[in-house]
Amino acid sequence: MITSIKEAQKKLRNEEISPREVVTSFLSRVKEKNKNTNALLSIFDKATREIEETNKELPLYGSIFAIKDNILVEGRKCTAGSKLLEHYTAPYDATVIKKIKEKGGVIIGKANMDEFAMGSSTENSAFGATRNPHDLTRVPGGSSGGCAAALADGMCNAGLGSDTGGSIRQPSAFCGVVGFKPTYGTVSRYGVISMTSSFDQVGPLANTVEDAQLIFDAIRGKDEKDSVTSDLLRKEKKEKIKVGILKESFAEGMDSEVKEALEEAISKIKDSDVELMEITVPYTQYALSAYEIIMASEVSANMARFDGIRYGLEFERPAAKNLKEAYLINRGEGFGKEAKRRIILGTYALSAGYYDAYYIKAQKVRNLISEDFKKAFSQVDIIFTPTTPTLPFKIGEKIKNPLAMHLSDIFTVTANLAGLPAITLPCGEKKGLPVGAQLLARRFQEEALFDTAKKFEKLWKK
Repeated sequence: MITSIKEAQKKLRNEEISPREVVTSFLSRVKEKNKNTNALLSIFDKATREIEETNKELPLYGSIFAIKDNILVEGRKCTAGSKLLEHYTAPYDATVIKKIKEKGGVIIGKANMDEFAMGSSTENSAFGATRNPHDLTRVPGGSSGGCAAALADGMCNAGLGSDTGGSIRQPSAFCGVVGFKPTYGTVSRYGVISMTSSFDQVGPLANTVEDAQLIFDAIRGKDEKDSVTSDLLRKEKKEKIKVGILKESFAEGMDSEVKEALEEAISKIKDSDVELMEITVPYTQYALSAYEIIMASEVSANMARFDGIRYGLEFERPAAKNLKEAYLINRGEGFGKEAKRRIILGTYALSAGYYDAYYIKAQKVRNLISEDFKKAFSQVDIIFTPTTPTLPFKIGEKIKNPLAMHLSDIFTVTANLAGLPAITLPCGEKKGLPVGAQLLARRFQEEALFDTAKKFEKLWKK
C-alpha cells in the first residue's frame, strides 16, 4: 500500500509502478473499506485517466486527494454535509482545487464532514456518521473526519480540509495522521463554503510532515478573489530551536492515557538538541468561550444565504402561505440540530442588548490571547501542546452533550483565535488508538514549524 506522496513519486518516476496501478490500488481500498467507515461521499471515476495524462515532473504528481465536501470541484456535488445542499453541483473550481490540478494532483473523491463544518466528530453529517478506521465503534473527529479517515485507511495519500477551530488537526490526531492549519490568510478560501470567515483556513492532511509541506507549498499564495490572502512567509534559520511546553494545556481535564503519551513524547525530545522550557499563556483559559461566541455569531450571518430555495433543497413540504413561511419550513427541515443550535446562539449574541456583553467582549479576549502569544514567542520559537484532551471517543458518546463535544477543541481553537500556523502529528498510541501532539509557531513561520515537526516525527517514530 502506497502511504505517502513522496513514495508514490519515487516509484512512478522509477517506473516501478504505473500511474494506472497507483489509482487502482487506492480505488480497491475505497471499494473494500469505505462501506465500513463512510469516509467518502462520492468517488471520481476519471481519476485513472487524469493521472495518466499528468506530467510526472509536476510537484504533486502521484498525489491522490480526498477533498472535504465544502470545497468546490467543478461539475461535482458539494453538499457541505447538509440536506440543504444535497443536490448542489459546483459551477467552478475553488482556487485550491485549481492549484492542485495544475500541479499534478488527482482527486479520488469528496469526503464526509460535519454539516457546514459544525462539529468535532463527523456525526453531524446529513449523510451518516464516519467511523474511525482504528476502531469502527469510535469517531474519527471532525469536522474534516472523512478526509482523516480516508487517509488513515489507505483510500488516498493526501487530503484537503478546512480548519475553523481545529477541524483539520483534531480528526488528524484521532486518526493518526498529520494535519496542518496554515497562518490565517496564506491559503485562499475562494470556492470554500464559509462557516466562520475570520477563522476559516484551508490546509492539508497527509501521512508525513514532508507531504503536508509539499501540499501547502502547492496551494499557498495571494489570491485576488480572497482579500485576506498574502504571499508573506518568514524564513529564519536558528542554531538551536527553543520549544515551550504550554503549562495551561497540561492542567486538569486531560485523559490520563493522552497525558502519558505526551509525556513519553516530551522525554524523547529532551534527548535531542532541542531546548525545552515551560511557558504560560494565561488568557488561553478563556479561549474556548471566546471562540464559541465569535464562531456562532459569524455562523448566524454566513448561514443566512442558505434558504432552501436557491440551492435546490428537495423534500415534500406543505405549501407556504408567504416567503417567510417558506424560509421557516426550508431552514427548519434543511438544517441539522447542531447547525440550528449555533445559528440561534449566534443570533442571540449579536442581538440588541447583548452585542456588547458577548460578541465585543469575546473579540477583546481574542486580542488579549494574541498578545499573550506574542509575549510567549519572545521566549521560544515553537509551542508544544496536546492536540486533543481525550482519545477518540465512542460514536454517540457526546452527540447529545454539546458542551462535552466542544471541549474536544479546547487545545486547537487558540491557533485560530490568534491566526497562528499549527500542526498535529502522531506521537504515540494508547489502547491501540493514536495520540497527537500539536506544535504552534509565529504567524508566517511555516518553515520553522515544518522543520521542527520533521525533527520530532523522526524521534517519535523510533
